Amino acid sequence: MSDSISLNASRERNARTFSGYLMFALAIALLGLLVWSIFHAIEVEGTPGSIGACVAWFVALSIASSGFYMLQPNQAASITMFGSYQGTDRREGLRWVWPWMSSTKISVRSNNLISEKIKVNDLRGNPIEMAAQVVWRVTDTAQALFDVDDYKAFVIAQIEAAVRTIGARYPYDDFAHQEVTLRGNHDQVGAELRAELMARLAVAGITVDECGFTHLAYAQEIAGAMLRRQQAEAVVAARKTLVEGAVGMVEMALEMLSEKNVVELDDERRAAMVSNLMVVLCGERDTQPVVNTGTLYQ
Repeated sequence: MSDSISLNASRERNARTFSGYLMFALAIALLGLLVWSIFHAIEVEGTPGSIGACVAWFVALSIASSGFYMLQPNQAASITMFGSYQGTDRREGLRWVWPWMSSTKISVRSNNLISEKIKVNDLRGNPIEMAAQVVWRVTDTAQALFDVDDYKAFVIAQIEAAVRTIGARYPYDDFAHQEVTLRGNHDQVGAELRAELMARLAVAGITVDECGFTHLAYAQEIAGAMLRRQQAEAVVAARKTLVEGAVGMVEMALEMLSEKNVVELDDERRAAMVSNLMVVLCGERDTQPVVNTGTLYQ
């Protein structure tokens, strides 16, 4: 069984380039010398020396005018010679390299990417839909150009893989509020997504400045059932709070009646009063008073 060959990791370094403005001035001077040598050769009726001078100035002008390239702010150029990486030039403006070297421009500006919605199974196996927004930029141009085939397509693929990994690590929601969830802990989950992306994109010389979820919801096939569950749990929680408050108010009313000796209540009247108060406090509709002209025993 043959051993696998590991990737030769590239590292960015400064390229040896020249100011394009100086070379442009030199090219103008060489052009003048070429024109002068042509006229001189005509005057001397094309002697070998004059023709040789014309050829020399023409070759020099061709070399001087062939290596220009322009860099804008936050743009870099990777310099290669016969397939060998020579370095990266990040100095903006008009630049120049030897004609046998080639330059490949690459942007080092921030890029904002919103991924497509993908379906993921969360920690409990529930299908959910997720989409992320990621701000990324190239920090090592050599890795971005030479260590991955297409660094932009690589970013898109790794964002989808990272979103799937984080989505499967946590439940979408926890109704008991005892776990870290995708819906309830945006900052923590977003920080983990950023760390996951930076680890995945390090091989391409790319860093992530900011990321977060732009879409997070149950999948369509279970969205209705989960909505009914949330509504039911919300109703139960509201009822529980309402009953706890009503019981406290009944206790307070009975204690105050006893302390101030407003009325003496036996067990049966106390039970009837508690029942009436609970109906009034917990009922969803307005209560209607009933005038009782008799007693509880008639």
